Amino acid sequence: MPEFQTTYPYAEIKHNGQAPAVLQNGSVNVETDLLIVGAGPAGAALACFLAQNGLKGIMIASTPSTADTPRAHITNMAALECLRDIGLDEECLKVAVPSESMQHTRWCRSMAGEEFARIYSWGNDPQRAGDYDAASPCNHCDIPQTVLEPILVQHATHNGFSCRFDTAFLKFEREPSGTIVSTVQDNLTMYTYRIRSKYLFGCDGARSQVLRQLQIPLIKKPGQGLAINLLVKVDLEHVVEHRRGNLHWVMRPDEESPIFGWSCIVRMVKPWNEWMFILFPAPGAGTEFNPTTEEYLSCAKEIVGDDTLPVEILGVSKWFINEIVAEYYSDGNIFCLGDAVHRHPPLNGLGSNTCIQDAYNLAWKIAYVMKGKASPSLLDSYSLERQPAGASVITRANQGLRDHVPVWEALGMMDPSLEVRKKDFGQLSEATPEGVARRAKLQAAIKGTAHEFHGVGVEMNQRYISEAIYLADEKARPPLPADPVLEHEITTFPGSRLPHAWLNTKLPGKKFSTIDLAGHCSFCLLTGIGGEKWKAAAVKAGAALDIEIRAYSIGWNQDYEDVYFDWAERREMEEDGCVLVRPDRFVAWRSKTMISDPEAKLLHVLKTILGR
Repeated sequence: MPEFQTTYPYAEIKHNGQAPAVLQNGSVNVETDLLIVGAGPAGAALACFLAQNGLKGIMIASTPSTADTPRAHITNMAALECLRDIGLDEECLKVAVPSESMQHTRWCRSMAGEEFARIYSWGNDPQRAGDYDAASPCNHCDIPQTVLEPILVQHATHNGFSCRFDTAFLKFEREPSGTIVSTVQDNLTMYTYRIRSKYLFGCDGARSQVLRQLQIPLIKKPGQGLAINLLVKVDLEHVVEHRRGNLHWVMRPDEESPIFGWSCIVRMVKPWNEWMFILFPAPGAGTEFNPTTEEYLSCAKEIVGDDTLPVEILGVSKWFINEIVAEYYSDGNIFCLGDAVHRHPPLNGLGSNTCIQDAYNLAWKIAYVMKGKASPSLLDSYSLERQPAGASVITRANQGLRDHVPVWEALGMMDPSLEVRKKDFGQLSEATPEGVARRAKLQAAIKGTAHEFHGVGVEMNQRYISEAIYLADEKARPPLPADPVLEHEITTFPGSRLPHAWLNTKLPGKKFSTIDLAGHCSFCLLTGIGGEKWKAAAVKAGAALDIEIRAYSIGWNQDYEDVYFDWAERREMEEDGCVLVRPDRFVAWRSKTMISDPEAKLLHVLKTILGR
């Protein structure tokens, strides 16, 4: 039998019909416009959004497949709006756990045992329902990363992106022409080859080789220690029947616990027989833990709290609680996004959601530049807009974990002495002044975690400031709401997310949102009665710049009916004014009323935004 050959003597590969570069003996050069390193939520979403814009490329990942552990899981409204633009929101919802199954977060002694407290979560609080309805046409859902990634990768590969798993990115070089030459390795054959591209995207996670080679500085704050993930199989359907929720804090203040499992978040993965037990070691215990399989299993059974239930550990992994963001996200024609540039714990459920939004922000800009519809200067806005968003996310996620300290204190968890912990925890049952004070402290502490479980503001309040936002016609921006984590600012101020409002046609059909008018790789202009000149200006400006501008009038007997009058309340302009929306559904500019020369003004605004 002939020996298997692991090197190719002389080869050339064309990708998307492009001619190969000059080849060297013993190497393969692949030509492509776009090379994405990483096929996680950031990389796969970027491939989807670039494909939406008609672009093709290559996506590589060093892993042998999509995620094998269900790391990220909360998918929020902001990310679902991005996926909605490419028609993937419904596909995700078919396989996700719906919002009503995410109804509560609980604190308890064990899953089957005594419950200490609970709080409504993820938009399920009846008192907050209106805030969520006003924010978006989408609802939160729970879709593990193991389920989300295949949906994204499949969509990308069916729409023009070749995906290569088991392919490690080694390094890149820049040619004088600006072309990037990346060296990659096939992990099966250990054969290395080169991929030449116009753009390189580092979506390769917290150990990003792309970011490391770029030497982009990281802003680091002290981490909060180690966490251990146990993927556990146990049927708890009967346990959660009247305790619906996807997050459960388990702690035993008046009992001894293993030092590596001082407290635990039990996270639903598959209803209701697969769970992630996230173990937190005792404060000050360090990070060097190597429990045996038997010790992990014993700990897991204590967390379940029912000896009659079979418990199986499917996997164990460790991770560090980081608070890290890159100083900037891009360098020339190389861009980093996702966990490569922002690393934080999963509190507030912001991780994969921020990755998807990074990708959504960047994709249309790459497309406009590649198609000659915008100057390369437009790409400078990516880092200017998304880095502050990433900095906000890592701060909130880490503060979300710190917000739980008052709960631990109120439950008597913090003292190293078991006798003291028993006394403190026992006060919760006492008819004494100390008992009254401790119960009040617990109630206030649980209420304080609402910043994690009802943080609609931190999810939706991104404010973009860059040359791709036209602010010359605006006065000083009003401040954010008093509590910008809990409260969503609904505004058309440039740099804000386009407000959601339900619309319909004159002969009623299925209602749809203002955000459904926007997106679709195009600019969108919204006006009302008396705004006909804006619509005409959009046609002429689009023709002059060779870009698509979808223009609609909203109001009585207009293109679309403002059936609930929500748009009238949220547009912050007169009926004959206009709101110009970017392809990523962020407000680019607005005019509060009709002006003397709308065509010239709109053309000027668009040229400024696009750098033309």
